[in-house]
Amino acid sequence: MEILLKRSYFEKGTNGALFVNGHLICFMIELPWRENKRNISCIPEGRYEVVSRFSPRFKNHLHVLDVPGRRLILIHPANDALVDLEGCLAPVSQLSGISKGWNSKAALNKLLSLCYQAYDKKEKVFIKISN
Repeated sequence: MEILLKRSYFEKGTNGALFVNGHLICFMIELPWRENKRNISCIPEGRYEVVSRFSPRFKNHLHVLDVPGRRLILIHPANDALVDLEGCLAPVSQLSGISKGWNSKAALNKLLSLCYQAYDKKEKVFIKISN
């Protein structure tokens, strides 16, 4: 399965829209582009494999693999990128500003459901990020 993230860059953050098979799934909030610097930048545009992950803090969420110069890039719930993210991505149901949104847990659950359907069919999941 291929997930497409179309980004818009702003000085104070990055907003995006997430599509699967041409259908809008949710929106995405991220930190601003700061040359891929760890903990303060969104990740570079490109195509990355996404796998399922569990942690006590975020419960079920997703892990973006093989990001150049970075590690442990997650897709997890957050409603304010500047407060809650350190380089990760957060799905939101609706955008409420630059790098801010609402109902992140609901948006993540929607995305997880689609990914788990692909994993159940033994499909790999990739995210393609572009502007």
